[in-house]
Amino acid sequence: MKRVFGVKKNKDPPPTVQDASDRITKRGDTVDDKIKKLDTELSRYKEQIKKTRPGPAQEAIKARAMRVLKQKRMYEGQRDMLYNQTFNLDQVAFASEGIKDAQQTMSALKSANKELKGMMKTVKIQDIDNLQDEMMDLMDVSNEIQETLGRSYSVPDDIDEDELMGELDALEADMGNETEMDGVPSYLQPDKEPDVEAELNLPSAPTGHTAAQPGRSNAQAEDELGLPAVPKASIRG
Repeated sequence: MKRVFGVKKNKDPPPTVQDASDRITKRGDTVDDKIKKLDTELSRYKEQIKKTRPGPAQEAIKARAMRVLKQKRMYEGQRDMLYNQTFNLDQVAFASEGIKDAQQTMSALKSANKELKGMMKTVKIQDIDNLQDEMMDLMDVSNEIQETLGRSYSVPDDIDEDELMGELDALEADMGNETEMDGVPSYLQPDKEPDVEAELNLPSAPTGHTAAQPGRSNAQAEDELGLPAVPKASIRG
């Protein structure tokens, strides 16, 4: 059967934009090489024209230079055309890459949208509100516990605040009546040393024998300290 009908040939895939651009760029490089060779040849003819005297020889050199110059202009036109084609292909390639990027972006957005929808099914606003309310209640309970644990055991609960305010006013009044002793209130001043003699109220020591007062002839004699004198015993011989 294959011998009768033959074998179907596989068609080559169509060239891509990049393939066409590479091919045209290669052709442009070939044309550039030809233009460079013609420039070298023109430079040689210019030197020959300068060295040759006017006449048939010089005219022949000019004719060859004119022919080379025409070829150069033709190649330059081809090069410009190839450059224009390359530019157009680059624009098409840029647009094609932009479309591919847009397709990938759309695909990524669709995938993300689908994932978000699946996640939103597991998260409800009502559940979040309930969770927030529970957290607020727990915080209130925690604050109450902290306040309860922070109470001072030495301070009774039945303290009269009015009485405390009265003591505070008295304290402020006492601070207003500060003495001139370094500006220290009286309740902060150091205690003075007590006068021991004044507290005991002892009589002052006599300086000599006092004369007997009239009307007290029968009074008992006193010693130097004002105490009753003890009678001295006399020894008779």
